[in-house]
Amino acid sequence: MIPKKKAFITPKEYLEIERKAEFKSEYFNGEMFALARAGKTHNKISSNLIINIGVHLKNKSCLVYGSDMKVKISSSGLYAYPDISVVCGDEKFEDDESDILLNPKLVIEILSESTESYDRGKKFEHYRTLESLQEYVLVSQEKPKVEQFLKQQDGKWLYSEVNGVDSRAQFTSIECEIELKEVYHKVEFK
Repeated sequence: MIPKKKAFITPKEYLEIERKAEFKSEYFNGEMFALARAGKTHNKISSNLIINIGVHLKNKSCLVYGSDMKVKISSSGLYAYPDISVVCGDEKFEDDESDILLNPKLVIEILSESTESYDRGKKFEHYRTLESLQEYVLVSQEKPKVEQFLKQQDGKWLYSEVNGVDSRAQFTSIECEIELKEVYHKVEFK
């Protein structure tokens, strides 16, 4: 028996399907990839970050978006749903629907067992090609730990991490500092 070849889906077809879908899917190289639903801990961390970053950005020319804002990496054609994205200055969108951001300055991914290797590897490889991106942050659900990749003047990425609820995360690209006890507010670790 010969296996059926998967049908190639164009970006236009993906967007037509995705904008009507009940569940989110990312898109790359002609294929759609369904995303798992976020759990309780993931949602608490995401909400805590959005609240704290949003308050910090209140009187600045930046906006914070949650996980329903797609980001397109034009160089590779990936359509992704970061957990959190921040854009400063003029927002650039792919079309008039204004649901596909092209120029995030900061992207935050909350790690899960099923996505961690992708978020650290291939996904970050795609994100790094965004000219606008200055900072990529990975947030653990397992323990109070925030990892940061900060783009340097020469285009290289500098890695740093903070651990423990008494630490502070510095989101340098948006000049924001958040205590990890705020990031992990009401989060219970196993």
